[in-house]
Amino acid sequence: MKIVVIGGTGLIGSKTVAILRQGGHEVVAASPQSGINSITGEGLKEAMAGTQVVIDLANSPSFEDRAVLEFFETSGRNLLAAEAAAGVGHHIALSIVGTDRAPDNGYFRAKVAQEKLIETSGIPYTIIRSTQFLEFLRAIADSSADGNRIRLSPGLFQPIAADDVAVVVADVALAAPRNGIVEIAGPERAPFHEIVARYLKAVGDPRDVVSDPEARYWGGRVEEHSLVPLGEARLGRIGLDEWLSRSRTAA
Repeated sequence: MKIVVIGGTGLIGSKTVAILRQGGHEVVAASPQSGINSITGEGLKEAMAGTQVVIDLANSPSFEDRAVLEFFETSGRNLLAAEAAAGVGHHIALSIVGTDRAPDNGYFRAKVAQEKLIETSGIPYTIIRSTQFLEFLRAIADSSADGNRIRLSPGLFQPIAADDVAVVVADVALAAPRNGIVEIAGPERAPFHEIVARYLKAVGDPRDVVSDPEARYWGGRVEEHSLVPLGEARLGRIGLDEWLSRSRTAA
């Protein structure tokens, strides 16, 4: 099977590409550096020729509200048009758990716009909504810093390891289109501030983590269940402690 992975050299993309290639599939790791650009349209027609499945893992280089919306709408339209012309049978996109429950978060609004383009494209699809990646815990802590304190919501959090995300993405690529949404999350659910505090303690970061119900997450307010699946979800296998152990080993 020929599979094109848009964003195939990124965190999730590179892992997904490796899994699919190990399974014997012809996989194109698409990126602007390889001459395939979903924003300009460069190389899309050639890449889609003979392709059965497209996995869209592209991410906006800017998190500014207008820029991120423009990125996902432009990229989505270009990809879906090229896929329709080539007769691609399954479009997969990675989105975010809770993306439709946080209207004051510009990034989430842009992902909703991307999902709507997919749902109305006429191409069979599966949207995978994931919780936040464990790999981004440090960036989250840094973005929430207030001097030597880190202010985070006590809302529930259920981060997932990138390795687990890639396994699900690869599985979905080899299955029939759902024409719907699959939600995935990590195996542990706890208050947001507690998980980040555990992480910082484990890596020797002395900053204090403070529970603050008013703390924003990338500009959006966090309610108790804003960032976790509300219903059935496929859970990853790698918890925070195991992920930390693997990270130390890899380092």
